[in-house]
Amino acid sequence: MTEQPTPQQIRRALARAERAAALDVAEATVLLAARGEDLDRLTAAAGRVRDAGLVAAGRQADGRGVVTYSPKVFIPVTKLCRDRCHYCTFVESPGQLRRAGHEMFLSPDEILEVARQGAELGCLEALFTLGDRPENRWPEAREWLDSQGYDSTLAYVRAMAVRVLEETGLLPHLNPGVMSWEEMNRLKPVSPSMGMMLETTSRRLFETKGEAHYGSPDKDPAVRLRVLEDAGRLSIPFTTGLLVGIGETLQERAETIFALRKVSTQFGAVQEVIVQNFRAKPDTAMRHADDLGLDDYRAVIAVTRLVLGPKARVQAPPNLVDLAECRALLAAGVDDWGGVSPLTPDHVNPERPWPSLERLREITAQCGFELQARLTVHPEYVRAGEPWLDPRVSAHVAALATEDGLARPGARPVGLPWQEPDGGFASVGRTDLHVAVDAQGPGGGRSEDRRSDFADVYGDWGSVKEAAGTTGAPAVLHAEGREAMAAAEADPGGLSDEHAYTLMSAEGALLEQVTRLADDLRREAVGETVTYVVNRNINFTNVCYVGCRFCAFAQRRTDADAYTLSLDEVADRAAEAWDLGATEVCMQGGIDPELPATAYFDLVAAVKRRIPDMHVHAFSPMEVVNGTARTGLSIEDFLIKAREAGLGSLPGTAAEILDDEVRWVLTKGKLPTRTWIEVVSTAHRVGIPTTSTMMYGHVDNPRHWVNHLRVLTRIQDETGGFTEFVPLPFVHTSSPIYLAGVARPGPTMRDNLAVHAMARILLHGRISNIQTSWVKLGTEGTQAMLNAGCNDVGGTLMEETISRMAGSEHGSAKTVAELQEIGAGIGRPVRERTTLYASR
Repeated sequence: MTEQPTPQQIRRALARAERAAALDVAEATVLLAARGEDLDRLTAAAGRVRDAGLVAAGRQADGRGVVTYSPKVFIPVTKLCRDRCHYCTFVESPGQLRRAGHEMFLSPDEILEVARQGAELGCLEALFTLGDRPENRWPEAREWLDSQGYDSTLAYVRAMAVRVLEETGLLPHLNPGVMSWEEMNRLKPVSPSMGMMLETTSRRLFETKGEAHYGSPDKDPAVRLRVLEDAGRLSIPFTTGLLVGIGETLQERAETIFALRKVSTQFGAVQEVIVQNFRAKPDTAMRHADDLGLDDYRAVIAVTRLVLGPKARVQAPPNLVDLAECRALLAAGVDDWGGVSPLTPDHVNPERPWPSLERLREITAQCGFELQARLTVHPEYVRAGEPWLDPRVSAHVAALATEDGLARPGARPVGLPWQEPDGGFASVGRTDLHVAVDAQGPGGGRSEDRRSDFADVYGDWGSVKEAAGTTGAPAVLHAEGREAMAAAEADPGGLSDEHAYTLMSAEGALLEQVTRLADDLRREAVGETVTYVVNRNINFTNVCYVGCRFCAFAQRRTDADAYTLSLDEVADRAAEAWDLGATEVCMQGGIDPELPATAYFDLVAAVKRRIPDMHVHAFSPMEVVNGTARTGLSIEDFLIKAREAGLGSLPGTAAEILDDEVRWVLTKGKLPTRTWIEVVSTAHRVGIPTTSTMMYGHVDNPRHWVNHLRVLTRIQDETGGFTEFVPLPFVHTSSPIYLAGVARPGPTMRDNLAVHAMARILLHGRISNIQTSWVKLGTEGTQAMLNAGCNDVGGTLMEETISRMAGSEHGSAKTVAELQEIGAGIGRPVRERTTLYASR
């Protein structure tokens, strides 16, 4: 909406706001133009929503609502930045820093001195602020980092956060700008919260020369929204907000507010939304622009409160208005003042000093509220604990928090060790769940049909359903089918995407032709023999906080069915398997934040010490990434260390569908596609072979299956490191995403035949071994896949907890004789193999 709304439009929208009706973007845009009595009514409505939220949250003291602030120090780690925002005075060039006698970065001693002084004054938060990736623009930044032994600015920030925790007890709040999923995953263990302002979703301001964000790659709205989404997927309490008055229209303001609401609703990770008013600064490109007027500011705060609702924490910086004007901000729906420092200036707005706490407390009280200190992480996340707080910082948070999650009155931070949780691999919980049990129906003996935090851990199910989209297969014309079959027969591995989509969607006679061709190619590649491996699956823990929406295996630590095996128990199971003829153990587990940093190396070493000749096939790419975050090692260094401990190969699980649009519906917080590719490619490069997998039949369609196989093809062409491909039909029975009504009930037999056959066709000449899962398909289904291009039936397993807890009805173990009968039943010879497909 570009025209000024009429008074009638404003009053219609205002009436809906006063009735607490849900607003849309058009109505929010209209309300942003409210002035005079209309603006007073708008802010009054917003204030009522805020007050209801404070009551619901229990934020009351002596009958008054509690407004919070965070006592902090501001640590400008570096003022170098690769961006060129037209309003910023924080950023300086290397030349400016040198002329002022400063280094490119604050030194560790300088950072710690600021933190120590803040702790002495009662500060509880260390706000790390810095420019985005300065080493990508300034050689001087790269030289400084190299000289100090850090490969990136974020690696330096991580190290300094640990030192601040250990030496001062202040809680780091990291604000380094745009970060990837992987980078935030590495920073979460050192910081209770992080932040990055969205600022605006206006692409016009980003793409138009002369506008505020032109020439600043990190101000791309799509990139910044992706950061907010990734923080939600990782369960990181995250601060964000909008910057108002930088040239955006009223509609663009409204669209930004709604974008913040969407991401907040999806994941629940937005702990506060800052509504920050633009103030012009000298020596900037926008020095002649007008400051945001108070009426504009009141309107945008009020609309933000109305759109985000009573549960949101809405913050306004008290130093960016005159102190008396803070009353108007409170009246508009603010319930938090953000960070206020008795020591350091606001380095982003250095011309605007912080108000004294006494005056801020007085103004807040005059408006009928009580001012109380909070921590950098907001109370609801403090109370919730995991998965929001990593165990390595939870003790630091607990030392400063009250039972309700606010700051403990009179608390003085004291340095505490940043270390792994106590206990290591103690045996915990129902380890009986880890043993194969024959007399179990769907759900595999699980006490409840869903984990205790079902309603929260997976994000907002309404948003998930919306994102799931259509999953139908495209219709296939017979002419297309004939043409595609001819192309597949001529060059199966070189089939075009459109022909591959056609054949992946085949039905009836065309599907029979596809499976027949696949079986011919199987015979050409590996002959008639069906292979299997004698192995044991060891799922060493089912405690996991990633929030994969398809997974029925994962539990909270406090759930009745949660368990963690000790190292001795893992080694005992490996020894039992060896005595029964196994040559492989496959070890995977949940992403439990309380496992020690060396957990993965310790597990491999425990098995190899007990049974030196046992092949250890272990750890999904997600577990590898978790290991890198916990140890601080690169992916390559982590894998090398695991190999040195005795790791023989990696399962290529955690792939699901290698398409982020589908992955984020399925998994919430699992690693993105690019990271899965990086892990397996790096494993191949350092001499660790991997399998490859695809889980299908949920919210996907045949186009996703073809694209997934294309990704595997590209990796195999580059590395040659895949030993096999394993299609994994989605087991829906106890899966949360099915119970929530989002996913369909697994693949059909048509889907199973098409996927297995097309895998053989598209991977022809690249991956020789196509495996079919008896756990998920049963004996008859497995035999059908063996006649559709497959040559391997996997392993004996001895127990397989993940599929069993998802509701698989085909058991958790098979004897060698039973596996042999599967092949013999269709007239095929059967032989045992090793993990890497050598004959036994």
